[in-house]
Amino acid sequence: MEDQAPNYRAEFLKSPHHAALGLLTLGLGFLSAELLPLIAGATVYALGWIYLPDLSFFRGWVDRRKDKAKRAEEARKVAEFTRRRDTLLASLSPTRRDRYNRLAQVCGDIETASADNPLASPNPATDPRLRKLDELMWTFLRLLGIEESLEQFLETERRDDLPNTLREAEAEAARLSAEVDALKTKGASATLESRQRYLGSRLERLEVLRKRRQRTDQAQENLALVVAEQERLVQQIKLIRADAVATKNAEALTARIDATVEHLDQTNKWLSELDEFKDLVGDMPATELRVGYGASAPPPVISATPPTKPALRQRQQT
Repeated sequence: MEDQAPNYRAEFLKSPHHAALGLLTLGLGFLSAELLPLIAGATVYALGWIYLPDLSFFRGWVDRRKDKAKRAEEARKVAEFTRRRDTLLASLSPTRRDRYNRLAQVCGDIETASADNPLASPNPATDPRLRKLDELMWTFLRLLGIEESLEQFLETERRDDLPNTLREAEAEAARLSAEVDALKTKGASATLESRQRYLGSRLERLEVLRKRRQRTDQAQENLALVVAEQERLVQQIKLIRADAVATKNAEALTARIDATVEHLDQTNKWLSELDEFKDLVGDMPATELRVGYGASAPPPVISATPPTKPALRQRQQT
């Protein structure tokens, strides 16, 4: 959505420039208590109202003020999103956090490898191409969160032994139906009415169990798709790293990143349709700033003995 051009006259009315103009013209005219200075002040005020909003110095002041407010709002959105992302990352199991961090290191390798070519813009914090790495990692994190939720749900259902419970409920319903049919052939009785009510209750329970089974089957299908999308995304990001390291071609690298993001359209559409995971599928903030992909962490503990150069070199290689 494009920003609307500021209404400079409306901005002038609210500005300190307008207050100063009124004070130096109308104010001084009233203070003089004479007609001629008052008329002169009103005339100068009217001319200032006409011409000052169009002067470049005032328009520049308005533009800088608007830009500062925009940057502050974008920074607020990024900070809010970062808190939400860190909360989601912290809620994952250690294994899944490790998978996320390993892929984040791959993205770091991409940025490092591309630092020497034109992909590195003068301001990487607003580079739209590098920002797509943040988008890829946010999608991967959401997939990890959904995978964990599905795993927890399926584990709960497995502990309840739902398939066996469903089979027993179906057998019980069939047996009770046969009993009710047999009682009907003998004519109305208090026993028949009681058994019919009991059968109705057990049939409702059976229907609930079948719905749980449907949800379980759907969760298993969703889980398989989530895992497949994770694996595809990991390999695509590693392919981007391979291009960044091997080709040193900014255009080819940009094209590879764009193609990878385009492939995520169907994934993101599918994620948005998962009503039960709406807290996990929010979009990144609409801002030009990058949100990053590394979790916020406290400063590293400084060792008493600094590492040697070979150790530093080995750490960089890993």
